[in-house]
Amino acid sequence: MHPIEVLERYWNHTSFRPLQEEIITSVLNNEDTFALLPTGGGKSICFQIPALIKDGICIVVSPLIALMKDQVNTLKTKGIKAIALTSGMSYADLDTQLDNCIYGNYKFLYLSPERLQQSLVQDRIQQMQVNLIAVDEAHCISQWGNDFRPAYKNINTLRQMHPHVNCIALTATAKHNVVDDIIDNLDFVNSKIFKASFSRSNIAYSVINTDDKLFQLEHLLNTHQGSSIIYVRNRRATTDIQKYLETKGFPSTFYHGGITNKEKQEHLYQWTHDQKQIMVATTAFGMGIDKANVKTVIHFNLPESLESYYQEAGRAGRNGQLAHAVILKQHIDEDHLRNQFLSTLPSVGFVKTVYNKLCNYFQIPYGEGENHTHQFDFKSFCSTYKLKASLTYNALLLLDRNAIIALTQHFNFRTKIQFITTNAALFQYLETHLDLNTLVKVLLRTYGGIFDYETKVNLSLIIQKTNLPEKQIIEQLQHLEKDEIISLQMANTDSEITYLAPREDDITINPIAKTIEQQHLLKHKQIEAVLNYVQNDSICRSQQLLAYFGEKTISNCRRCSVCLNKSSGMSHPNRVNLSNLILKNLKAEDLSSRELLQLLKCSEQDLLQSISELIEVKKIKITHANTYSLI
Repeated sequence: MHPIEVLERYWNHTSFRPLQEEIITSVLNNEDTFALLPTGGGKSICFQIPALIKDGICIVVSPLIALMKDQVNTLKTKGIKAIALTSGMSYADLDTQLDNCIYGNYKFLYLSPERLQQSLVQDRIQQMQVNLIAVDEAHCISQWGNDFRPAYKNINTLRQMHPHVNCIALTATAKHNVVDDIIDNLDFVNSKIFKASFSRSNIAYSVINTDDKLFQLEHLLNTHQGSSIIYVRNRRATTDIQKYLETKGFPSTFYHGGITNKEKQEHLYQWTHDQKQIMVATTAFGMGIDKANVKTVIHFNLPESLESYYQEAGRAGRNGQLAHAVILKQHIDEDHLRNQFLSTLPSVGFVKTVYNKLCNYFQIPYGEGENHTHQFDFKSFCSTYKLKASLTYNALLLLDRNAIIALTQHFNFRTKIQFITTNAALFQYLETHLDLNTLVKVLLRTYGGIFDYETKVNLSLIIQKTNLPEKQIIEQLQHLEKDEIISLQMANTDSEITYLAPREDDITINPIAKTIEQQHLLKHKQIEAVLNYVQNDSICRSQQLLAYFGEKTISNCRRCSVCLNKSSGMSHPNRVNLSNLILKNLKAEDLSSRELLQLLKCSEQDLLQSISELIEVKKIKITHANTYSLI
């Protein structure tokens, strides 16, 4: 079957995007192929179509569990047999699924690089008729790549097991040295390299300096009406900003890693089906989601790297129409960015300390612990050893990334309670169980619907409000459950840790010490690159991004904030003219700085400077209503 026939049959398209057909042809010719296609370029089709044409099964290595699940589900809806080996799968399930790949005519096996290290997985893959090895997010194999994962180095095991099978490596962001590293690590022979341009000519990149981000947010959403994504730094900000936008009349929803899968699906459906115009999200949102009509992507905080910014901004304008990618920048944001991502980088010594304390916490003897899983209460661990939470969390992530441990976080896993008796029966019960009065009253006052449905309960909050010890609270809850007053699902940990290597203290950490230091150096460079980008108001923003990825262009985009400011003369504003315009507008009525900003279409920084000068020379004053008036 010809590739275009497969595309039409399964994807209902009659033409390929740029470079897709050339890449597919290279793979079908059994060439080792490298494909760099920017976000939205349609990478998955480049290995899925040749795998469907060839006899046998395609092994897809990916670091992203959510993306694996999405792709498998999408393939299944098209009638294509696919399996993902995700975490939490029992040995029996793993055994069955691998057998299905050998005997069940499956076309795709998705797995993580860590899963590939298991001997059972390797043994079964050797028995499979493999037609292609696909390495997604291939930049993870390079120590200078964004999100380096040492486990990716083991992918070469697949090539040794099936030396005659060709390989395709795919990524959306990779600089020249990273591309060379990928090709070298995957042992490519006569590699065919395909690189699409990083240019997104329909996206207008902007950086807006402001001390009033919420006002600018409203202004942008009113100016560029349509489907939008607002990226924020933390989970609380997603709900805070979403609630604020709803009060201002903007239909919006939110997304972060801590909501349930059901909530994720509901919120995603509302946004993708245009029931809600705006998605407020952490950077956990967007991978694998291809919504064509996103008009605006707004970063409420500075991004942590230009690689991640390019991918997140690239979710706008996939329909080819004019779209906007905006960073809102406050004068304190630069210090916040450094503090958040550089001051919390754990040293090698601190990583060793955390690893040692972790082993003691679980009482793991020297030389043991491998493949053992433990329930983990992060807050309790930090409290026990008086460790700083942010540094400790990043140390655990480093241990996870370097395959020393596997950290599984259950952010939405909480204690669930529902009162299953009547109101009258409850208070009759309490007359003979006076010791439970305080707990019951706190539960009823804190959670309004606890009689009507299963309710997630924050035990820490209940402990704080009752002023009772945790052990006593748990005993009382179990008492209430035993007496059939409540239904109870207990969860007393927020994570699980599985040891992937035996405890050997410094001997375990020393081999990854150099990697940790290299990753810290890379993070420093990435932060400085972001700061250079947002501070540079003289070079076209599109040109800056292209140059960062090693692509040169002599033409300006004529759409970004730098180009528009130059064309309107705002890059060197005439302060006298601006002051005169302020005075002219204030003759008619008193105005706030927001109203002046909308009227004068100048930068916020220039407006505030001119206002300050006019106040100083006593031409205008501030009124009790926080507006400006002539003196």
